[in-house]
Amino acid sequence: MRIGCMARLGDFIMTSVRDAALSSKAWPFEAARGLLKRYEKKPPEKGYVLFETGYGPSGLPHIGTFGEVARTTMVRRAFEMISDIPTKLISFSDDLDGMRKVPGNVPNPEAMAEHLQKPLTSVPDPFGTHDSFGAHNNAMLQRFLDTFGFEYEFISATEFYGSGRFDEVLLRAVDKYDDIMKVMLKSLREERRQTYSIFLPIHPETGRVLYVPMKHVDAANGTVTFDDEDGTEMTLPVTGGNVKLQWKPDFGARWAALGVDFEMYGKDHSTNTPIYDRISEILGHRKPEHFTYELFLDENGQKISKTSGNGVSIDDWLTYASSESLSYFMYQKPKTAKRMFFDVIPKAVDEYHQQLRAYEGQDQTQRMNNPVLHIHGHNVPASTMLVPFGMLLNLASVSGAENKDALWGFIQRYAPDATAQTHPDLDQAAGFAVRYYNDFVKPNKTYRAATDQERDALIALRDALAAHDGATDDETLQGIVYAVGRDRFDPLRGWFTALYEVLLGASQGPRFGGFIALYGVQETIALIDQGLAGELVSAPA
Repeated sequence: MRIGCMARLGDFIMTSVRDAALSSKAWPFEAARGLLKRYEKKPPEKGYVLFETGYGPSGLPHIGTFGEVARTTMVRRAFEMISDIPTKLISFSDDLDGMRKVPGNVPNPEAMAEHLQKPLTSVPDPFGTHDSFGAHNNAMLQRFLDTFGFEYEFISATEFYGSGRFDEVLLRAVDKYDDIMKVMLKSLREERRQTYSIFLPIHPETGRVLYVPMKHVDAANGTVTFDDEDGTEMTLPVTGGNVKLQWKPDFGARWAALGVDFEMYGKDHSTNTPIYDRISEILGHRKPEHFTYELFLDENGQKISKTSGNGVSIDDWLTYASSESLSYFMYQKPKTAKRMFFDVIPKAVDEYHQQLRAYEGQDQTQRMNNPVLHIHGHNVPASTMLVPFGMLLNLASVSGAENKDALWGFIQRYAPDATAQTHPDLDQAAGFAVRYYNDFVKPNKTYRAATDQERDALIALRDALAAHDGATDDETLQGIVYAVGRDRFDPLRGWFTALYEVLLGASQGPRFGGFIALYGVQETIALIDQGLAGELVSAPA
């Protein structure tokens, strides 16, 4: 009887979760519901719903690549909450693509020039760690994805073409060559139409990917005939890795070969979606569901590029913050272009932990809309961040901390029971904060002298703190700060600007009462005295 009751309770909970998910306005659930309609009449014949992400390894993996996999995983996780159909995620690398130009962010780029137009898996690795440049970048991609715990199957285009796994669809493409060419030619300029072919032969002697017109496409024998760059006529089978498809046809053909049900990509691909879809249909596969996201921009508003290496890389982010905070950033408004540079990291860290703390008290409906559910699934951890990341940065600034142990001295006075073992998030963040402060905040700190009005207020705050003999919690100390400023500044914003610029050397800062509670009352009094004496302005950077 007890077992039966527990089973019914479990069914009730799962039904409640599914109902909340089915009505949630969170974008992963909206995308998942569209995908569920695809199989509302019958489940997929292959036995699972297939999600795919693509990667062009012409440069080192960049943060946009991670974002695509992270967001696809969020939709996959949402789908699993509203459906019992199994799922699979494939990360496909187009490493058979010819290297069109030498990336600018690799060692010894001049040595790579002679390998232009060769498949990326035939170009020597400039880093000297793998069999090819393509293999090196594929390994980096997988390392990054593994770091974040993604569940995926990796497929290399070189292996996919060469092993014969693509042969059936390639032969179908030969048979449907004219139909596919009609789709492609409509999208090309007149001069490009004269030489265009969906097939790119790989020269058996030079190994280069050839952009040449086809003289004959033989559906019966599955071959293509063309003149190479020297005018020599050649005939190659389209199977076995002898040719590859141009990238637009490759998109649709890959969907058909794998049976892809869902793929998301950046806005720069959106105009090609009808082309990809139609080619997939010509090759016998129903077009997949799509999700188009806006692009990431660097601090100057330029598109982040893996070849130029601008913006923040995955390794950059993980140097200064947790992987979960990066996933949180990826969740936010995917259809809005966002600037992604180092200044966004502290805000992302603190907002992520705010959402973790909120999750504990939310009902099912609210949880479905909380980003941390889409980052962690149902295994949402509790936050142990007693001190915001932004506050840790300010603490590192005024204390001159060179390592996280120095910050822990302040933290444990503020929260005596906290330790690195009981509060691992906080311990990790303390280390990140010291590193971030020294690399980004410290070089740009600019103190200024106080005005007469500000001096009067700072003296009053110092005296009020010195005379205070009560509680030293955040709220009490914030009340003292507020009372001093309220009597002297209108609007009050000018008071807090003065505190930040005179005492912290920054244009923005923390809730000052919380800062005093963490840094210490006597230490803050000493800091005010330094500011009033002009010692902070004259101190060396």
